[in-house]
Amino acid sequence: MIEVLEKIIQEEANKLSLKENIKVIFSNRPELCDFQCDSAFLLAKKYHKNPLEIASIITEALLKREDFSTYFEKVECIKPGFINMKVCDSLISAQIRNMNNQEKFGLKKPDKIETYIIDYGGYNVAKPLHIGHLRPTIIGEALKRMIAYQGHHTIADVHLGDYGLQMGQVIYGIIRDEIEDSQITIDYLNNIYPEISSLCKQEEKVKEKCAEITKELQEGNKLYNKLLDKIIEVSVEDAKKICNYLDVHFDLWNGERDAYTYLGKCEELLHEKKLLDYSEGAFVVHVKKEEDKKPMPPMMFKKSNGAYVYESTDIATIYERKQKYNPDHSIYVTDFRQNLHFEQIFRVSDLLGLLPYHTLEHAYNGTINGKDGKPFKTRKGDAPKLTELFSLVKETFLNLREENKNLKKEDIDKIVNAIIKFADLQNSRDKDYIFDPEKFSGVVGKTGPYILYTYLRIDKILKEEKKPHILRDKIYNDIDRNLRLKLLEFDKYFYLAIKERKPSYIADYIYNIALLSNTFYQKNHIIGLEDKNQKEDWLYLLTLTNKVMKEMLYIIGIEIPTCM
Repeated sequence: MIEVLEKIIQEEANKLSLKENIKVIFSNRPELCDFQCDSAFLLAKKYHKNPLEIASIITEALLKREDFSTYFEKVECIKPGFINMKVCDSLISAQIRNMNNQEKFGLKKPDKIETYIIDYGGYNVAKPLHIGHLRPTIIGEALKRMIAYQGHHTIADVHLGDYGLQMGQVIYGIIRDEIEDSQITIDYLNNIYPEISSLCKQEEKVKEKCAEITKELQEGNKLYNKLLDKIIEVSVEDAKKICNYLDVHFDLWNGERDAYTYLGKCEELLHEKKLLDYSEGAFVVHVKKEEDKKPMPPMMFKKSNGAYVYESTDIATIYERKQKYNPDHSIYVTDFRQNLHFEQIFRVSDLLGLLPYHTLEHAYNGTINGKDGKPFKTRKGDAPKLTELFSLVKETFLNLREENKNLKKEDIDKIVNAIIKFADLQNSRDKDYIFDPEKFSGVVGKTGPYILYTYLRIDKILKEEKKPHILRDKIYNDIDRNLRLKLLEFDKYFYLAIKERKPSYIADYIYNIALLSNTFYQKNHIIGLEDKNQKEDWLYLLTLTNKVMKEMLYIIGIEIPTCM
């Protein structure tokens, strides 16, 4: 629709020798007009004229077109230089038919299919997944699905934290406790890590031994690596259960350990390019630029004891990905507190000639807070495990209505997922938000259950009626018109989500469609409608509505239950 209108206005502007790319946008004031063109302001600046004068002559030219009624119902010039347009019913209906008949609703295929690596999850082995892992997990999954839906090739990597000091601490505990392989369970790991981590703060000898184990582990100690194999196996098995529950799927379950093979090559390259400096007992890379306005410390590559660090394994991971996949884009989804870390490694990657700086992105997320505005905690004062959060949301939902307890387990799980995911994804990923289980579990308001309830209510009508195959040009009232126009905004929201790496735009679109379709349902009584043509048109419209909602819900990782 936008392209059609831009083409028409461009034709008239060109005839008037006004050379500028015309832009049309959906109106945010539907009571005034459907679409708006603000290009008169750019043209006025370019040709040193009054915006109102330019808007007036373009409007006059549009009104004189022989095919005016093919496209418009009304066009008017508004001070100080806007062109407001109300399009005709036939054009809207033609675009709705076009949207319904095309794959992915007419979304344009990319000019070039590119490879995207999306690095999200970032789970540390030997630790339970907690609420801090939730946002990068579901945001990363949504980004992956969005980009794949657009037509690109995606590779999702969880990138486990499996090779730092924490591994030395866990291995120290296993050896101290004389634990057999078969006794290394997720519960044991969840207890031993915090115990030894705390012990390291109290006893210097234990701290030194853990650091020694870490270094020997990295140097290839067979016993330590065998234990690490088991630790990773147990941790990944537990993480996969949670990811399966969330319908999150990684292509790669790699980690820092997998990149270790490439550390030596990275170090050689750093020496070759004379980028590695010895400073205060450690090897660092200076990444500060003259134009930097904020402090930019050097990136540490190697500790004084010869052990590699988190930064060095991230550089090695980039090296590995360059060799294996040569991605066009790499997106990292983590907490905003890692901004400095990623800025450093992106600059080093660029300096080394690995992946260019402009292809590396940090799509950072804010925190999930409780009603007090502070990071969400359990009653014990710690970050809840994801399994605890799932149980809390499930219990809250079941207790809202007695009927909820009668739902099938599979449906309850899908609803719990919808509650958690929509609560998160309706917020811009870079902002903090307050998680209120009671509020987000309700079927009223901007919630997952509200969206699902809307879909199922429409679906019930469609199952009871014969599926229509045609849509006539007539639009019957403003409610009908508003829903059609909102459906046609699909690509606008989708491209914004892609451009800004924000699934929140898609969540907003889904909610707006649900809101309008609920109003449509309440005001336009389809069942028993005597006018056969009108009934078929509305059933056609609702069929497309649910089709769009279902595909967009899939993109943000929400499945639809059989009933609510």
